[in-house]
Amino acid sequence: MAHFVCATCGTQFADSGEAPPPCCPICEDPRQYVPSGGQAWTTLEALRARGHANAWRQVAADLLAIHSVPQVGIGQRALLVRTPHGNVLWDCITLLDEATVALVRGLGGLAAIAISHPHYYSAMVEWSRAFGCPVWLHAADRRHVMRPDAGALRFWEGEARALLPGVTLHRLGGHFAGGTVLHWANGRGGALLSGDIAQVAPDRHVSFLWSYPNMIPLPAAEVARMGAVLAALEFDAVHGAFPGRDIPSGGKAAVARSVARYLAALEAVPGE
Repeated sequence: MAHFVCATCGTQFADSGEAPPPCCPICEDPRQYVPSGGQAWTTLEALRARGHANAWRQVAADLLAIHSVPQVGIGQRALLVRTPHGNVLWDCITLLDEATVALVRGLGGLAAIAISHPHYYSAMVEWSRAFGCPVWLHAADRRHVMRPDAGALRFWEGEARALLPGVTLHRLGGHFAGGTVLHWANGRGGALLSGDIAQVAPDRHVSFLWSYPNMIPLPAAEVARMGAVLAALEFDAVHGAFPGRDIPSGGKAAVARSVARYLAALEAVPGE
């Protein structure tokens, strides 16, 4: 079967035979983009053949990051959360190869995969089948699934969903209606795995956008609501969507400052 992958966003599609899909709805959505050169496609087999591989890095105790080199799609990382009750893969990347499968299995496999929003759905069905675990997605974003799989995908509703003891998903919205963050009560003050629902910025703040590549902001009322949800969670560290985007400590205060800064910027007089 030919499960084509969008070269721009890294989303894997359902089998379409010998020809790729006519378009990528994920990229045609105004939160993403179709490159000026037009839509391009690849496959997992082609990525492996071209020498793409996954790199690993320990971000914190019991937290490992996985990202592909050279970059595939958007370039996000996945985070492997290790707990006494099983491992959770937070967000997902497109490339899955034999080395990655062996390493994850050597670390105890996966109890669950959870994904923040549709831009990181990537090859989630491949990962689910490789490790025999469900993928948890918020039901509000169900229409953005490009490779349906009743055996792999679990759609949750509402504002929170416990995955394992100490590991809980929270709907934050904003970037997507079902935009999700993961709260990990790890005994070290807690951690927020934010994807780019709350994007970690280089200056140890976070920010909130409806579209990141097209730089479209969210309204003040929505960011204030999101800030209130985050204020109710206890965490010290924040781990974002991309390599190096981490706030190792003081994360809750940084998020509060970030919300205030965002709201003040929307209210500021231009030029001041």
